[in-house]
Amino acid sequence: MRRLTLAMIALAAAGVGGVGTSAPAEARDYPWCIQGGGWGYPGECSYQTYAQCAASASGRRVYCGINPRYAYGAAPRGRQYYPLY
Repeated sequence: MRRLTLAMIALAAAGVGGVGTSAPAEARDYPWCIQGGGWGYPGECSYQTYAQCAASASGRRVYCGINPRYAYGAAPRGRQYYPLY
């Protein structure tokens, strides 16, 4: 019985058997960031809308700004940009 219990604990720790098999968090840059108040630059960029960011920033002495990685990311598909040099 003890061996069975230890085996189940080992399998659960390894992520086998349905325990702890959730999908990993997706690293993603959203368009709005909380900036200021020690967050650095570009800040905490986990907000899809300005309203979400403003609600989270309310009362915290921080502000919402546009995520530069999102704003200046890759050009939209189908357009070609050529340097002027």
